[in-house]
Amino acid sequence: MGKRHLGIAALAASTLLAGTPAVASADHTIALWKMDDRSRIMYDSTGNGFDGHVGREVQRTGDTYGFGKLEPDTPPAHPQHVVVVPDDDELDPGTRDYAITMRLRTKYQFGNIIQKGQATVSGGSFKMQIPNGHVQCWFRGSAGSVLVTAPDKINDGRWHVVRCDRSREGVALRVDGRTVAGKWGRTGSIDNSWPVSIGGKTECDQIEVGCDYFAGDIDYVAINVDGFDW
Repeated sequence: MGKRHLGIAALAASTLLAGTPAVASADHTIALWKMDDRSRIMYDSTGNGFDGHVGREVQRTGDTYGFGKLEPDTPPAHPQHVVVVPDDDELDPGTRDYAITMRLRTKYQFGNIIQKGQATVSGGSFKMQIPNGHVQCWFRGSAGSVLVTAPDKINDGRWHVVRCDRSREGVALRVDGRTVAGKWGRTGSIDNSWPVSIGGKTECDQIEVGCDYFAGDIDYVAINVDGFDW
C-alpha cells in the first residue's frame, strides 16, 4: 500500500466547510512517521530526530503498524500496546497553528489514536480519538478547550486520511481531504511535559483510569506547524 497517500500539501488546499474556522498556516512538517520499518524504533523521516519506541504488542508489517483489540476498562494495562515519542518542546502546539494528519483504518468504535498529555495534566493536551466510530479532535489549552466531532463514522474497515487543525480561531476536522466539522473557540497555549502517545494512554491502569486503547491499523502520522507564534 506504500506511502503514496502522503498528500499533506493537497490536504491543506481542501475546501473548507462553510462556517468553520479557516486553517491556513500549519504547513511546515516537523515530524513524519511513515511506520514502514520492522524495528522497535519508529523513525522520524524529517531528520528532526523525533523517533519513538514501538511497544512489543504493536504489529509491524513493513508498511503499517497494527494495534490489536483490547477491551475497554478491562485490566491489566498493556503499556506495550502503544508507541511513545519522548517529550520535546517542538512537539507541543504552544501558540502556533498546529495540525495532526494520519492515514488509518479500523472496524472498531473506541480508542485514543494519538495524544500528548491527558485530560487534566498541567500545560494542556491534545488528542485524536474515535468514540462510537466518529473521529474527534480535542485541544485543551490555557484559554479553554475545543472538541470537534465528524458527523459520519469511519470505522468501516477502509483507509481514511484524517487531519485535525488547530488555529488561533478554533479547530477544524478533515476526512479524506474534505472539511467535515469545525468549531470556533480559542484554546491558547498548549505546552506540557508528556510524550506523544500513539495507540492509547501512557499513564493508566484500566481500573481508575482507562487506557482507551486504539484497535486498527495506521499507515503514517505527520505533525505540521506554523513557524510563528500568534
